[in-house]
Amino acid sequence: MKPAPFEYAGPRELDEALDLLAEHGDDARVLAGGQSLVRLMNARQVSPAVVVDINRVPGLDTLGLFGDNGSSTLRLGATVRQRTSELSDEVAAHAPLLAEAGAQVAHAPVRARGTVVGSVAFADPSAELPAALLALDGLVKVRSRAAERTVAADDFFTGPFRTSLAPDEMVVAVDVPVATGRTGSAFVELTRRHGDLPVCGAAAVVGVGDDGRVSHVRVALCGADERPVRVPAVEAAVLGADDPAAFTEAAAVAADGTSPIPSCHGSADFRRHLARVLTARALRTAFARATSPKETTDA
Repeated sequence: MKPAPFEYAGPRELDEALDLLAEHGDDARVLAGGQSLVRLMNARQVSPAVVVDINRVPGLDTLGLFGDNGSSTLRLGATVRQRTSELSDEVAAHAPLLAEAGAQVAHAPVRARGTVVGSVAFADPSAELPAALLALDGLVKVRSRAAERTVAADDFFTGPFRTSLAPDEMVVAVDVPVATGRTGSAFVELTRRHGDLPVCGAAAVVGVGDDGRVSHVRVALCGADERPVRVPAVEAAVLGADDPAAFTEAAAVAADGTSPIPSCHGSADFRRHLARVLTARALRTAFARATSPKETTDA
């Protein structure tokens, strides 16, 4: 199929793009990588009147550290490609979970065009990058013509393919706090075939104190609910642990209270089972990376 007729706009300034969103509201869609938008347009599942291509807007391709002493936060702008993030030395050093999750998105040609922010804004409940951002305690930078605001990842995702964005807003960047100390992370998933969206996936960030015990932990799931979700019950159960065997017991409650969307790729019960198995696996791997000098990573 072909998309329905639409107007194309290629703004060269952010204010121009925001003016277009303010003018057209729900009738406009932002185009960055287009790996999801163009597919939906071709299937006529969405039919925007105006497509706002932001690829010529300067400054949206930012990838680097900023903050106190220039190193407290890692920022990825709205046009940073998934492949760029995956191969970035700065991402590998300061947010390896983002690189590991990103490397499992679809296939390399898709990642070469798709953007990190685009995946976050699309909010597919099964997608890897929204869950990774959630586990990293990331922030979403949002702009409209009238204002700008910062939204915690946990507040940004509101449902399947739904976010807290208003029709006149766009995501201009995502920010990831740079952790200090002995911190490890891991992202694991199960897919039917290489390159498919995961049936379920688990992201974990584990910090270890000088006593070898877990000092802080964050766990997020994709494919286990109608949006990417944190699992605070698991996080609470893991705090203070110094034995990987404790992670399997803690992960037993990973799926409690979740409402997976059943499909031909996996029933709700199967997704809950995977949530428990993959959470334990992600925690063990993250803990090993935090405690092994050769694999210690910031997250």
